Amino acid sequence: MTAGQTAERTLVEPGLARPVLDVVIPVFNEQDALVGAVETVRAHLATLPYAARVTIADNASTDATELLGHQLAQAHDDVRMVRLAQKGRGRALKQVWSRSDAEVLVYMDVDLSTDLNALLPLVAPLISGHSDVAIGSRLSPASRTVRGPRREVISRCYNVLLRGTLRARFRDAQCGFKAIRRDVAAELLPLVEDDEWFFDTELLVLAERAGLRIHEVPVDWVDDPDSSVDVVRTALQDLRGMARLGGALVRGRLPLAEVQARLGRVYREGGEGRLRAQVAVFAAIGVASTLAYALLYVLLRHAVPAQAANALALVLTAVANTAANRRLTFGVRGRGRAVTHQAQGLLVLGCGLVLTSASLWLLHRVSGSDHPLAEVVVLTLANLCVTVLRFVAMRTWIFRRGRTGVVDGRVDEDRGMQHDRAHEAD
Repeated sequence: MTAGQTAERTLVEPGLARPVLDVVIPVFNEQDALVGAVETVRAHLATLPYAARVTIADNASTDATELLGHQLAQAHDDVRMVRLAQKGRGRALKQVWSRSDAEVLVYMDVDLSTDLNALLPLVAPLISGHSDVAIGSRLSPASRTVRGPRREVISRCYNVLLRGTLRARFRDAQCGFKAIRRDVAAELLPLVEDDEWFFDTELLVLAERAGLRIHEVPVDWVDDPDSSVDVVRTALQDLRGMARLGGALVRGRLPLAEVQARLGRVYREGGEGRLRAQVAVFAAIGVASTLAYALLYVLLRHAVPAQAANALALVLTAVANTAANRRLTFGVRGRGRAVTHQAQGLLVLGCGLVLTSASLWLLHRVSGSDHPLAEVVVLTLANLCVTVLRFVAMRTWIFRRGRTGVVDGRVDEDRGMQHDRAHEAD
């Protein structure tokens, strides 16, 4: 019998009441901690107003963990034991969560570093339907944590990286204390590729990008000094996972709009928050475009006059800039109106060309200098003004939201075209 078959048989047994909560504890060689942890969790669950069970997910342990897990399952009706043939926390959670019949699926580490008093605040918003995913946060201002400086620094640096690269808005991706609604898990788990430690981060980023509501709970957390987690190896795996996931998001490979539609979650971002995000991405693209423009100008200036070098550098960078902002800043998907957007971008470029050409003319007229370095400085300043003009034009004209469909807090241009055609038919 396979591990998957074991899980299915173990988790869906006739005659047992369907629980509201399924608390999954992944373990690997935890014979010393398992029994005490399960009994502590059971005692706490008995104080909650919801039917619950504990599921032990054994990640191919080689000590007595499996035997103890089966003994606990035989001794208590509210304990289940699942044996997996392969290691991997993400693999264990995928398998158990995908086969669970509970309404809310919970995960916590066997060391119980998180105070269990945070469990009810964690699951209540999911049971009520207010939120889709809930996470314990050690980095919330209201949290109280006890851990060494090394782990503190690594954790905070990791979350800064997540915010900078994947635009994550949640505070703590890796706290071993999370919950998710079963219907949400059914949609997201097939999209999560990682089977190990990056599983948590990938799940949360996908949930956020699908427009789902993530509830964060400040926790009291005490570090386990006997933790067997290899911090360096885990950090390297996380970096590879971030690169893979970021690439998939940029290429639009993940059907997050469909997930949002099936779950019926349509949360509109506040105007101020959306504007800040757009400005940040636009600024990053603008910096890259400005550097590319300056480099192209210097290279072309050796072969053609200043005005020609300026025009060629502007056109080449403008096309790339419009394409990047279309996808990354304003989230336009699909090929619809792509040519129109480029044409509109080139019209804005015309205004920029007039401004930069005028700045060159003034430089030559006033100072009489035609040194490439002086020209680059003047043109760079002029291009900063052009950048502001481009952002305003893109936001209020080229990619304005009124003519496009909004999906995942972003724009689906193909849907926008369908919307326009429907109105024309009316």
